[in-house]
Amino acid sequence: MRINRTLLSTALVVVALVIQVSVLARLQLPGAVPDLLLLTVLGLAFVYGPVSGSLIGFGAGLLADLAPPADHAAGRYALVLCVIGYLAGMIRPENGQLKSAFAPMAVVVAAAIGSTLLYAGVGALVGDTAARHVGLGSLLFTAAVYDLLLAPFTVPLIMALARRTENDPLAEASSGGNDVAAGWLASGTGLRIGNQRGGLRAKAARNRASRAGRIKGVKRL
Repeated sequence: MRINRTLLSTALVVVALVIQVSVLARLQLPGAVPDLLLLTVLGLAFVYGPVSGSLIGFGAGLLADLAPPADHAAGRYALVLCVIGYLAGMIRPENGQLKSAFAPMAVVVAAAIGSTLLYAGVGALVGDTAARHVGLGSLLFTAAVYDLLLAPFTVPLIMALARRTENDPLAEASSGGNDVAAGWLASGTGLRIGNQRGGLRAKAARNRASRAGRIKGVKRL
């Protein structure tokens, strides 16, 4: 990944994880917890594509696995978000820009349900049956509702930030300066100014020469 992608993705993932652990997890909502980390991965994958989406998802999930108060096996949520990031990148909109709200909202619901099912499935493979005691149906419903309510306030903003890193405003400013310079020269203004300056210098030189000639003539007389 590019450096600007890496820096932005790391910053957004860390902020999302801090909010997830310190705020959303303490709301004591019924059922699941709103998954801001999942929405962050979706927003970045919509712009950066499947490869970057899977890498960002794996890194974000691994941080969530290691961050307290995590009580599950390390790598479990990393696998889930890696798969979600890859799939979201595969169906990203053209040029990373949303044309309607229906498609991304449907992806958010599918990702919330799919990540919950995949997380529970991986847990069942390693002997974690917590989802059975909580109720898988309740988890699926509340995860979809919470993420769907949170998505309009997060996913578009994350995508806008990601597109800015792709456009590289510094490069645009530099190219814009070159375009202005090229237009300036193409219009002839710069050449006219250069010619005027050259003409003034030549005229001044001629005046000095003529003055010197007159002085020498006087001396010869």
